[in-house]
Amino acid sequence: MAGVYEVYIKDHFAAAHVLKGYDGNCSKMHGHNWEVEAYIQCTRLSRLGFGIDFKDARSVLQDILNKLDHTTLNDVVEFSSINPTSENIAKFLYTELSRRLNTDHIKVTKVSVLESPGCGSSYQEI
Repeated sequence: MAGVYEVYIKDHFAAAHVLKGYDGNCSKMHGHNWEVEAYIQCTRLSRLGFGIDFKDARSVLQDILNKLDHTTLNDVVEFSSINPTSENIAKFLYTELSRRLNTDHIKVTKVSVLESPGCGSSYQEI
């Protein structure tokens, strides 16, 4: 049986949002300190023993998060027609990370987004 390595990186950003059409307090502008975890599978290691260098993976994640950090997420073009829920943010991050990191032996497998301690969601493709 072939083995696979899974690495993960964590980062965070702060942003506000409004959930349009929501019946409750979240329909008003409010903010979160979002936590992000990205899981990456690697089927082989470099000559140094890395599946993917944490530094490289975090650099890509930080570049993507810089687009969201200290913004009103509803104003970010990717969320102009959908609510910036933790689910939609997780899918956006998964898509962007996959586009920039995936190779023949590296694959982003899951992205989790926590909007507050104990509350969040994940996105992965099956």
